[in-house]
Amino acid sequence: MSALFELSNAEVHYRKVRALSGVSLSISAGESVALVGANGSGKSTLLRLLHGLVSATAGHRQCEPQATQAMLFQRPFMLRTSAQNNVALGLWLRGVRWSEARAVALDALARVGLSPLAERQAKTLSGGQQQRLALARAWALKPNVLLLDEPTASLDPHAKREVEQLIAEFTQSPTPGAASYQPMTLIFASHNLGQVKRLASRVVYLEGGRVLADLPVKAFFDHDHLRSVSEAADLFVRGELA
Repeated sequence: MSALFELSNAEVHYRKVRALSGVSLSISAGESVALVGANGSGKSTLLRLLHGLVSATAGHRQCEPQATQAMLFQRPFMLRTSAQNNVALGLWLRGVRWSEARAVALDALARVGLSPLAERQAKTLSGGQQQRLALARAWALKPNVLLLDEPTASLDPHAKREVEQLIAEFTQSPTPGAASYQPMTLIFASHNLGQVKRLASRVVYLEGGRVLADLPVKAFFDHDHLRSVSEAADLFVRGELA
């Protein structure tokens, strides 16, 4: 599989704070990569660097120019308009006619089970509904790369299961509108290790802005194997990291 992202000794500094340090990483099309680590380990900054929201202070970042990306944040921003318009506006800004954009928006809302709430003000939806709306907004843009920053962290267990199921469906189905099958690439940050096991094929563990482990998901949750790679990562998985 061709590489969508290549990082080489990448660093990101926020004034005097070094958020990422010496990160080298290659992510190929169709992978499902989980970023794990304690708060402040650099997961969100790494997502933003991959997506292009921040630039590398040092080192290099390369991205496949044909890759279409969508990123969801832990608390998605909702415009002060209807759920349908929240989806349609993104399409309209990309040059889609308004009537067509609203039609596609309805299809996207149906995909996430929000058709009955199409005319509801987005800001009045529950947290789980807003995350599903954000997923609909992303799916309507036909991305082949989906980046998620703690997408279910603030949701109740039922809403978490709904959102997680949608993420799995999106990544396992063809990219909408593609001429041929294109697997969606998923990159997500999560503290939920059960979710990591269910959604990821590969796990990257960060600590202090550095990548200390990068393993297939099965190897990452094999304590003997993980301990031989990174004792800190093994302690994190065991819930014993100081």
